[in-house]
Amino acid sequence: MKFKMKSMPLAIATVIASGALSVIPVTQAVAQEAMGAAPEMQKVLVTGSLISRANKETPSPVQVLTADDMAKSGFTTVAEVLSNLTSSGQGNLAQGFSGAFASGASGVSLRGLTLGATLVLIDGHRMAPYPLSDDGQRAFVDVSSIPFDAVERIEVVKDGASSVYGSDAIAGVVNIILKKTYNGTKISAEGGYAQGGGGKNAHVTITHGFGDLQRDGYNLYGSAEFRHANAIKLSDRIGEEWANANFTSRGGIDARRGVPNLQNGLRVAANTPFFYNPALAATNPAAFAFVDSSCDYTRYIAGNCAIPDTAANIQPETENYNFIIGFTKLLGDGWKLNTKASLFDSKDANNRGLPLSYPAGSFAGNTSLVPGQFPKIVNAIPSFLVPANYPGNTLGVPARIYGIIPEIAPTVSSVTQSKSYRLVADLTGSWAGWDINASAGYTKVVTDKKYDGYIDRIALYNALIRPVNPFKVTGGNTAADLAAIAPTFYNQSTDELDFAELRGSRELMPLPGGSLALAAGVSYLHKDLNAPSPALLRDGVVGNGAAYAFGTENITAAFLELNAPLLKTLEANVSARFDHYSTYGNSTTPKAGFKWSPTPAITLRGTHSRGFRAPNAAENAVGSASFAAGAINDPILCADGKATTAGNVVSACSFQVSYIQLTNKDLKPEKSKSTTFGLILEPVKGWATTIDYYNVQINGQINSEFSFPSFVPTYVRSQPLPVTISDGGSATHIGTPALGAIAYIPTNYVNASSTKTTGMEFETSYRFKLGDYGTLKPRFQMTHMFSYVLDSDGVTTQLAGTHGPSGVGGNTGNPKNRAQFSLGYDNGPLNLTTTVNWVGPFSLLDPSTGYDTCYLATKSEASRTNFFNTTAAAPPPVEFCHVPSFTSTDMTLTYKLTPAVTLHATVLNVFDRAAPIDVGTYGNATAQVAYNPAFHQSGAVGRFFNFGAAFQF
Repeated sequence: MKFKMKSMPLAIATVIASGALSVIPVTQAVAQEAMGAAPEMQKVLVTGSLISRANKETPSPVQVLTADDMAKSGFTTVAEVLSNLTSSGQGNLAQGFSGAFASGASGVSLRGLTLGATLVLIDGHRMAPYPLSDDGQRAFVDVSSIPFDAVERIEVVKDGASSVYGSDAIAGVVNIILKKTYNGTKISAEGGYAQGGGGKNAHVTITHGFGDLQRDGYNLYGSAEFRHANAIKLSDRIGEEWANANFTSRGGIDARRGVPNLQNGLRVAANTPFFYNPALAATNPAAFAFVDSSCDYTRYIAGNCAIPDTAANIQPETENYNFIIGFTKLLGDGWKLNTKASLFDSKDANNRGLPLSYPAGSFAGNTSLVPGQFPKIVNAIPSFLVPANYPGNTLGVPARIYGIIPEIAPTVSSVTQSKSYRLVADLTGSWAGWDINASAGYTKVVTDKKYDGYIDRIALYNALIRPVNPFKVTGGNTAADLAAIAPTFYNQSTDELDFAELRGSRELMPLPGGSLALAAGVSYLHKDLNAPSPALLRDGVVGNGAAYAFGTENITAAFLELNAPLLKTLEANVSARFDHYSTYGNSTTPKAGFKWSPTPAITLRGTHSRGFRAPNAAENAVGSASFAAGAINDPILCADGKATTAGNVVSACSFQVSYIQLTNKDLKPEKSKSTTFGLILEPVKGWATTIDYYNVQINGQINSEFSFPSFVPTYVRSQPLPVTISDGGSATHIGTPALGAIAYIPTNYVNASSTKTTGMEFETSYRFKLGDYGTLKPRFQMTHMFSYVLDSDGVTTQLAGTHGPSGVGGNTGNPKNRAQFSLGYDNGPLNLTTTVNWVGPFSLLDPSTGYDTCYLATKSEASRTNFFNTTAAAPPPVEFCHVPSFTSTDMTLTYKLTPAVTLHATVLNVFDRAAPIDVGTYGNATAQVAYNPAFHQSGAVGRFFNFGAAFQF
């Protein structure tokens, strides 16, 4: 793209800036604000710099998405727009990623360096993070809560920006800029639905403003937005290949719920309860007594008693109420006050889990996570058996129960309300030759969660074995029993961030290319995280202890920037920042960049910067989390990894182990180096091409010890209890081993890894004038990752194009390539934009966690969906060792019916492309499906229609 606005007419710049979701130099996009003014005289503050500039091109690569771009994309949420950036990679978080700690939220991960390395700003200022950290560790701003229609533009700086903004800007900055003023009234309404069922949504926005700044000296506007989207359930997509958990015809097992297989030892809760005599083998029909005729042993073993999954979501139900009030006042002598108050309220983001079944044989207990106490195991049940005279137990002996607990819904943790409060004031003006900007803000996110379907196993067992009126496995139980066994409970978490900043800029002296400009400032931040776990989970009453984190932090900073136009064709820029953190100490981060235009058609640019990410409260304050990260074999109770070996404890073979994450007060900041080098070409006016190389290295990464190849686990075991022990083959008996089961493995956060990623971004666009036939605007952009190297505790692995590092940023996959092509057609009141989004293929392997063969990658990760986790030694079919590429095509039609009325229609995933199979991710493991919601969610949603109208007067 061309950056020399003097040689590019404003009309050309405006047209180029209107392509859908493109890598647009900030020059053209921001120029739209300067209608009627000479571009070289307009000064605009660009994200990534503290100095307002007439030539808005900076040495850093900046992508700008205008409100028009966002509308033409066909998407209706900020989260959807950002997730489709080609620079968004491994570790990004979507609301459909139900396996995440931070359920109900969305975040962006530039360069694939996790949510914690990308700084999200609103109007150039920080926002309080979502209280529930990604993976219980990484703080991030929930972009799904930001109102779509209130956004004026989004600026994405794709290099390190810690020298300007401080911590969290290692991979880049996403600055979401809201409308500052508005005059008149605009009402917009739209609705959509998925062709395959579910997902029906409605979206209404009303904005009204009055007051002309130049004439009246003020502007006041308010905007209210409502959005509701129904859930898309797994049952809406039955028949899709990725939704079919029966992999027997594809070389795996039948992993549907309620189907016996080698993995579950031929004993699993089916669609009707049954009693089982543990003294007999699972291959003996006499060991089973089904409570009704809907299932019998023959049908059960054949897999005909599977449990229909009517609860699992592939996309949660969501609802948003957003309110913004903006007031701008001219104060005289060039001073201006801009204030903005907002409330973003999101509700009903449901993270649905599995229907809960009775414990089989015994229950080893839950792990309690109480702040200030070391984790301990509580509420074990030595023998979970109903007596021989229990109603329906015809086996004549005490028996196990296999079945879904009746009248109790599947586990659901619902974000019933997440409110984001924001009040910010900016005062700007000039004094003594300085352009002054003083700002202060209060931001807070309050998240309320409701928990249903969590079982108090002690209460359940006592109800089952009481001699009079025991709990019935067939249903018809009292409300008092159900409330005691599955109590509904609530929890609230908050995260607050307050700031004050003063900065100024001025011209110091003339240089051959213009004026030497200086910017300097100071800032203060206060952070306060209060994210407790619910008491019933904390104490291990209804499950393992949930994540919690508490901590406060104060940050003071001083910063400066110099911009030197050394020649008319050469500009140099340097900046530096000093931060003092109350939690660990000081950090200093410098940055330098240049821009050289030897000819009007060629511009070279480059930057080199140092950065850092400070440890947050979830890492170095008071906090803990319980999580699962793969399957192991108990080294003593199942030494050879085979459940059929005589003497092995069946449940100790290939089981999902729990880790207890502990914080570390001695953590140091992560340190980074970032280099970019770019070439901008405009051989003819209207045809612009950019090529940017990036190189980012992060040292001293804060990761959990469990992710290191050298990690030696310490097993914390429960008390020995009666369990099923193999007699060899399918025969078993009940016995009590010398050791109890592994309850959990403690792990600490440490600074012991580094990541280096390199790649290239390419973008080209042109504008074809077709005379009376209108204008055609093609645009193509692509991000290619050359390398993604993780050095973990001295072991180096190449992860570009793999499923890693799943232990660092979530198991989302790490494709080398992402591309987007858009073709816009304008003819008078008509606009038609087609956008093609492509995600390249990637391997199922993750060498960083030891899953470096197809066999291990498909069979050894119990937090995945286990479609190939059998006792067979044969490798799975080769086609499942990689995830194919995925292409989706979107079309948006806009027609300006009158100057006041605009109609639009959108079809997403026009060709109804299905998501490719990915058996490696745990993104939607609760739905037991084999697709990746981080990159292929549109393939699960299917063809989606949206229609709307806007009225402006």
